[in-house]
Amino acid sequence: MSDLTDKVAVITGGNSGIGLATAQELKARGAKVAITGRSAESLQEATSQLGGETLSFQGDVTDLSHLETVFSETANKLGKVDILFINAGIAKFAPLEGVTPDFFDQMMDINFKGAYFTVQKALPHLNEGASVVLNTSINAHIGMPNSSVYAASKAALISLVRTLSAELISKGIRVNAVSPGPISTPLFGRMGMSEEQMEGMAASIQQQVPLGRFGNPDEIAKTVAFLASPDSSFIVGSEIIADGGMSQL
Repeated sequence: MSDLTDKVAVITGGNSGIGLATAQELKARGAKVAITGRSAESLQEATSQLGGETLSFQGDVTDLSHLETVFSETANKLGKVDILFINAGIAKFAPLEGVTPDFFDQMMDINFKGAYFTVQKALPHLNEGASVVLNTSINAHIGMPNSSVYAASKAALISLVRTLSAELISKGIRVNAVSPGPISTPLFGRMGMSEEQMEGMAASIQQQVPLGRFGNPDEIAKTVAFLASPDSSFIVGSEIIADGGMSQL
């Protein structure tokens, strides 16, 4: 397990699920952590769980002033940033004929635009040699019905990983992606479906995973920690798919 003592990490959407598990993993390895989230209640609970000198910022990644505050205050209080995990996102599903402009815009604004400007606002506060990891999805690679907008927003992030890698490598900044398959997180319960629809979808998805189960947030957190650490120093512009074999077998 790589030592990340005194490294400074910022995790968007760090108040639950994969984000919170990653914050816990990085702290366990010695990093100083700042997390963001939209819900004040869950952010307070997460901060309490993480303990220590954890910084927390309530706000939305589509708000550029919020992003500027996150990085300037983190740099002032903890130091310049070594690890950036762009994890904030939403997942909603609808058939083609059911997608409205508002539905489309919300998904793209949070999942893609928010991620893009998170990197932009972070850039002045990133140390040379920093690691940026974007949380994408295997939906960018598979043809799952009703996921057209969500999948497109995640495919855009994979493209962004490649272009930003080429752009930022001269600064010694590595950009990579982790693409989870189905993971047991609160996000899975916020897809705008009824409980019956959710149960049916979960059962169908689980049958498609060769390992026969959903992944756990801590399994993705360990993958992010690897990409954030010197152990992955020769990995740039790449994507690690962690989906239990769902898209591979």
